[in-house]
Formats: sequence, C-alpha cells, structure tokens
Amino acid sequence: MTETAAPALHRGAPEGEPLLHADRLVAGYLPGVNILQECSLVLHPGELVGIIGPNGAGKSTLLKALFGLVSIREGALTLKGEDITNLRADALVGRGVGFVPQTNNVFPSLTIEENLQMGVYQAPQKFSERLEVVLDLFPELTHRRKQRAGALSGGERQMVAMARALMPEPSVLLLDEPSAGLSPVRQDEAFLRTRRINKAGVSVVIVEQNARRALQICDRAYVLDQGRNAYSGPGRELMHDPKVIELYLGTLATDVDAARAVDRETGEPGV
Repeated sequence: MTETAAPALHRGAPEGEPLLHADRLVAGYLPGVNILQECSLVLHPGELVGIIGPNGAGKSTLLKALFGLVSIREGALTLKGEDITNLRADALVGRGVGFVPQTNNVFPSLTIEENLQMGVYQAPQKFSERLEVVLDLFPELTHRRKQRAGALSGGERQMVAMARALMPEPSVLLLDEPSAGLSPVRQDEAFLRTRRINKAGVSVVIVEQNARRALQICDRAYVLDQGRNAYSGPGRELMHDPKVIELYLGTLATDVDAARAVDRETGEPGV
C-alpha cells in the first residue's frame, strides 16, 4: 500500500478512459479555508467506488464538489473527457450525474409519485418510461405511490431519494452516506440496494461512515484523511490491509452475516 503518491491514487482501476475524473481538487466552503487538498478520484464505467475515512476527512465535501455544490478552486473535473469543473448542479443532472444527499433528500409534502416526477423535471415526457424502470428496481414503492413522503421512515425516504435520482437515467450516481441513521437491518438493505443499482448499469460513488460494509460491496475505494488521498485500491483488499485497519478501521471483526447477505444478492464470493 502506498501513501499519497500520485501514481498510486488509482491503483487497481480498470484500463481505459474514466467516466468521471477528479484531478487534484482543492475546494472548501469559506474563502481561504480548503477542505480538499489536491484530492483525486477516478470512476470507470460500471464501477462502484467507495470513499471512506475519519470524521472531518472531507468525504462529503468531495462528493458535493463533484456535484457543483462546493466551489473547486484548483484542479479539474471531467465527465466522459469533457470539463465539468464548477458546473451548476442542474447542468450536471442534464449531463447524467445524479446526487442523493444524506439528509433533506425528499419533498415531504409531496407523494412518492410526485417526488419521482420531480426527478424528471427537465424532461417530463420521460416520466412514464422511467417510472416503469425505477419501480422495477424499487418494487416496494409500486403500491405506495400516493403516500406522502413525509410519512415514511428514514429507510423508506432514502429509497425514494435514490429512486428520484435515477429517474433522469444518470450514468453516474453520487450517494452521501445512504446508511446513516438507519437500523442495522435497514443499513443492509441500503447497501444491497446500492449494489443492485450498480448491477443495473449505473456507475456509483458512495461516501460511507460504515467503512467495513462499504468496502465489502465496492469494486475500489479511496481512504481520505485531512482532505487528501491516503490510500486506494480494491475494496476487499483495503478491508484486510493491516495499515488501513490500524489507522481507519480499528480492530476489524468482519460481519460475516452481512457479507453473505450482499453475496446472495450479487452472486459474488464471500469475504
């Protein structure tokens, strides 16, 4: 494992042109205060890439910078080889980037169906077609479409938020801590749902505080520390790397049952 050396930032990544490439981003919320310090990330078509690290490492800031919600002061961001640095969020949605924030991610006064309609506000004529596809991924919502989102549990709201983000048919989906605040069972469902979305052909970047579970499902992952890339590599390799365990995961006690739950869904070998 190599620390913060530029050639090692994308170790284990597939060959070929990236779908999304963040190159040495410097970004922050306040003038003169940078949260991201030359942070980089590569996402290839079909990948599920995780971002983990300690509290305050800059994980959510990186995701918001990718979606135009935090200004990038230095570095470059490209999508399919085109520069999208500091494009507005609505322009990024039009280019195929979806984002699910951790909180305040549904319109509580609207029904589930109305929330999904908001997902295609730029192309309302696609609603019926996309609704069929999205409900196939989230069959639990099919018979609850007229229920108000404000009456849903946290896990159900997260499901609606994911479904709405998928309505415009994004090629990239950015997820900010989808398991936060959920019970262990609901957390497992969130991870299974993320993997299912990825298997359906959507490339995913997921920020997660539950590092062990994220590493179990990710193709590759980045460990951020103080706004910088500390480590990167295949998810399950990082999960068993002694240095990553010591510094970021603590004493690793693999959740075998959770891992098997993911594997039954994906058909992949166990941990």
